[in-house]
Amino acid sequence: MGHSAAVWDHRASLELTKDWNGIDQVVLRNPRGASARVSLHGAQVISWRNDRGEELLFTTSKAIFKSPKAMRGGISICFPQFGNCHSLEQHGFARNKIWTIEDDPPPLHPNDSLGKSFVDLLLKPIEEDLKFWPHSFEFRLRVSLSSDGNLILISRIRNINGKPFSFSLAYHTHFSVSDISEVRIEGLETLDYLDNLSQRERFTEQGDALTFESEIDRVYLSSPKCVAVLDHEKKRTYVIRKEGLPDMVVWNPWEKKSKAMADFGDEEYKQMLCVNAAAIEKNITLKPGEEWTGRIELAAVPSSFCCDELEPHLDYF
Repeated sequence: MGHSAAVWDHRASLELTKDWNGIDQVVLRNPRGASARVSLHGAQVISWRNDRGEELLFTTSKAIFKSPKAMRGGISICFPQFGNCHSLEQHGFARNKIWTIEDDPPPLHPNDSLGKSFVDLLLKPIEEDLKFWPHSFEFRLRVSLSSDGNLILISRIRNINGKPFSFSLAYHTHFSVSDISEVRIEGLETLDYLDNLSQRERFTEQGDALTFESEIDRVYLSSPKCVAVLDHEKKRTYVIRKEGLPDMVVWNPWEKKSKAMADFGDEEYKQMLCVNAAAIEKNITLKPGEEWTGRIELAAVPSSFCCDELEPHLDYF
């Protein structure tokens, strides 16, 4: 895999383990006891726990942990497409590939490693991939856990092709919630959205906040840099800060669709909500040699927090 023992020496908060399929996983820890677990299968974050050991990401109890398919849950990387189109598999191939750990990645902003436990992962296409998507690229992903337990994902995609290519991308994030009917999202009010349950028809959000009482599958356009998911029962707020990702996908399958999915419990829709920072309405186009960066920072904070307090943190992005 190309990583040496020396990589781990200066990142004592990292641990390398294997899952029951023999696929490598990286565990990040911070001094307060928060942790994150990343599988090299798809560079998928499969666990994010706070300093009390509470799991913040949802994974279905019926998850199928079997290559080459991505497991349903956690945070998966949807690239070079989100959804179902072209000749590619749903949500693209990146989440179904084995990534490698990169020993010596090109430098990021100093703040992106300061006081953080992190790992750098790399995906390059193999010959077989080029048959379906004939573009050469390097996809670097840094997964970080900050000293205060925030989870940060930074994607850098470089075109090493001789010609331009276009792609879409989403961080397919499954949050664990106590009861979907007690959850609301703030930050999407007044925005236009495409409704995937109505042939992608365009509507404008009318509510003061987004609440849930039926299936939802929407792409909110030109969304703000900070969106909050409030879980009243847990008195917890998930704060999503993003950069380079204009769209926000909100998805919950509700009862009927849950029963139709083989790898999803019939009642599990009550304990999960997908809120995905994404760039999907307008494709990103890279010329030869160009690089694109997109990032999210996820925080789980007491519900008294509001987005206004968190906006200044985006300065170092």
